[in-house]
Amino acid sequence: MKDLDQWDLLQTWIAGSSRILIKKLSRNDCSWADDPRKHQNGFYVPAELRPEGFFPPLLPLTEPGKEHIYVSEFTTIWPATGEVKHSNIRHFSNKGAEVHLTRVPKDEFAGLTPASLLIGGKLSAPMDGGIQYWFVTVDSASADAELLETLFELGADFTYALFDPRQALSVPVDEGAELIKEIDAALRAGTLAQLLKRVSILPTSEVLAENAQSEFLKAKGLERLDPYEIPNPGDAIMEISRDIEFVLYKRAELRHRAVDVVRILTDNGQSLANAVVRGFPALDASFLSASQHRKSRAGRSFEHHIGRLLRDGNISFEEQVITGGRRPDFVLPSKAVLNSDSRAFNDALVLSAKTTLRERWKQITLENADCGLFLATVDDRVSSEAIEDMRSRDIFLVVPESLKKADTTCYAKKPNVLSFREFFDIEITQKRPVLRAGSAARRAIQNQSLF
Repeated sequence: MKDLDQWDLLQTWIAGSSRILIKKLSRNDCSWADDPRKHQNGFYVPAELRPEGFFPPLLPLTEPGKEHIYVSEFTTIWPATGEVKHSNIRHFSNKGAEVHLTRVPKDEFAGLTPASLLIGGKLSAPMDGGIQYWFVTVDSASADAELLETLFELGADFTYALFDPRQALSVPVDEGAELIKEIDAALRAGTLAQLLKRVSILPTSEVLAENAQSEFLKAKGLERLDPYEIPNPGDAIMEISRDIEFVLYKRAELRHRAVDVVRILTDNGQSLANAVVRGFPALDASFLSASQHRKSRAGRSFEHHIGRLLRDGNISFEEQVITGGRRPDFVLPSKAVLNSDSRAFNDALVLSAKTTLRERWKQITLENADCGLFLATVDDRVSSEAIEDMRSRDIFLVVPESLKKADTTCYAKKPNVLSFREFFDIEITQKRPVLRAGSAARRAIQNQSLF
């Protein structure tokens, strides 16, 4: 699905389904659509999904000599284009567990960004012609992907799952019921303004980051976010920022936005229809503000998490210092050392942090920096071409350990892509041990490099 105005259409199909399948597409699931030399057509169906009853059962062929081939044929519709396909699932039992759903629209899988999503549903009531299955691809670089991730609460380690659409389209009972009681009580008592005042300010990124870190450390039985004590520090940061913190933020956002919408709709005692029509600009502004705030929160919080790793790992750094006409997120060990004319290449490095890259990674290039340039991210959508472009500019990506080896990303075997584990063990400990030296030794070495 490549057009943002199709989100409403997608919600309609979700609401009309009894079950929903979402799968993060691997490169093998869609690269065939961009390579005319490949004859594959379709995507892999995980073996764990087949017994769940979402797809029709696989039945063996009755032709002599083909009893090892199991097939399930059914008609699918692809709402983004309106195409109807006679799809099938085919399993060669003599070749292992691998199964593909084939006969799909090639254009739906062409040109997709890494880690794009496939969403499909089993309709509650079959369409004319007995069509019961629909599928849509959602490019991971689109706003639709963000909405899907939010709606279905897709975690950082998500690969595939089946969902009940009724649960996805509703607020959790415990949170929703409590908030409804609170708003109803405020309306009856005439204290909505006071309630709005209490929830009018959302938690700052610093507070959210600290609370999320505390929840993670408590759950893991840790006292510090030390990258040398955590086996996979990148995965930890991804879990904290994309899962734990987002849950905390959504709770605060629900209270804030719900009370604000009630205020708009009950202002001046208007009828509901009049309040919706007259108040639409205010409603639109409130929801636009919500979208913008989510994005800015995620980026700043990610920097807080990186900073916590550096501090707890006893690594010397300075934040947000202006150098070379730029303001990198982190300079290790300091601006003074970075700007020293006598230092060696490995005496300093620049580390930037961006949750999502797109073209913004080009902002980190520093003229005549004469040090390592590193870019930390939890973005799983970076293309192979972009990674090669970064390599040509001597920029190293630092990504979570699970993303480095995932088949849904383009990071594996890229020489300029490091995991967080490799960054701390190799780039800091092995190549730049002075960054972790004791404070007295560190100052002595830095002073030598300054004169």
